[in-house]
Amino acid sequence: MNKPGIHRVTHEIKRRRLDVLRVVDITPRMRRITLGGPELAGFISLGSDDHIKLLFPRNAAEQAALDSPTFNIKGDGPQPAMRDYTPRRYDAQRGELDIDFVLHGDGPASTWAAQATPGQHLHIGGPRGSMIVPDMFDSYLLIGDETALPAIGRRLEELPVGRKVLAVIEIADAAERQTLHSNADVEVIWVLRGQDDLLEAVQNLTLPKGSLYCFVATETQLARRVRRVLLDTHRVNEEYLKAVGYWRADGSEEA
Repeated sequence: MNKPGIHRVTHEIKRRRLDVLRVVDITPRMRRITLGGPELAGFISLGSDDHIKLLFPRNAAEQAALDSPTFNIKGDGPQPAMRDYTPRRYDAQRGELDIDFVLHGDGPASTWAAQATPGQHLHIGGPRGSMIVPDMFDSYLLIGDETALPAIGRRLEELPVGRKVLAVIEIADAAERQTLHSNADVEVIWVLRGQDDLLEAVQNLTLPKGSLYCFVATETQLARRVRRVLLDTHRVNEEYLKAVGYWRADGSEEA
């Protein structure tokens, strides 16, 4: 029987009202919030870079709309701010979902995360679907900034012994380095923003040998430039390259 290739699985979209169980600072600028509660039952996240919608009411009208059982994300009436986040960890047995937030100042998600305490609530929706990347490669190239760390960290934890991984991660400063766990053979290049240049670091890479899967997630314009370097300079297989923008420098998609 042939092993399936990269494919997408769709899920039933469900909105959930979850409880804040724990709040832990991973680094000075990265906060992990663990969510749970009865409505987490049946949650599905099969891809390491899945996205769920987090909903943040900004006034009483938006809160009332969100609390209504008939609330529709695409409907008329007051709509809370919505941001996409990667489920960092989901433990069905313990009934826990971890979301990692970059504390970058103003913004619906960052502002909420900065004040979050156990006992509060957060509404989520999705994920709409999962992109399944089977373990069919010899090696992996993972490139991103802080916003991609949840997806990168989750991918690393899923990989088995015998795989090689090169991760290039842009962070604000040395204090933002995280301990990343994996059974694979992992090399991490930390790019310090303002001191180093992510694009230059990618240009100078020596890529792992064998069949390679590449994942890029950073600011939208930068992700496009990194993609071109991988295709034009390193001649990676475009079929096995995913490059996405997680935010925009103009602030229009900031979390």
